[in-house]
Amino acid sequence: MKVLMVCLGNICRSPMAEGVLQHKAQQRGLKPEVDSAGTSGWHEGEPPDRRATAEMETRGIDISAQRSRPFANSDFDRFDHIFVMDSSNYADVMEMAKGEAQAQKVRMILNLSHPESNLSVPDPYFGGEQGFVTVYELLDKACEAFLDEIEN
Repeated sequence: MKVLMVCLGNICRSPMAEGVLQHKAQQRGLKPEVDSAGTSGWHEGEPPDRRATAEMETRGIDISAQRSRPFANSDFDRFDHIFVMDSSNYADVMEMAKGEAQAQKVRMILNLSHPESNLSVPDPYFGGEQGFVTVYELLDKACEAFLDEIEN
């Protein structure tokens, strides 16, 4: 199974989501391929935001080796599941989808823990440290729900 996490710049939310899912999957003995990308290329090649890395470190998860990359059309072919962090990311990714098969791979990540709510993971970039704690907590629940979904 291959899972892609997508946010705007690929330095805060989606790297955190990648790290959370990978960590939780390993704890369950699962080995999915997990990656992340951004709908913009603003931070291409950069590591995750230092605040995201610090928050993940407090949870025992190392995301420091990740590097930002833009979402590409080929990601539709490479990944089985594409989770986006907010409605803007959803619109950007869906605009690139060619056909129903690709579109069906794309979901708002918080719909996993809050079905059909279309809630967004708030972007913590311009906020304080607490925003990264909130993002972690939301992603933790969503990734747990996803793993429950695929194991059943």
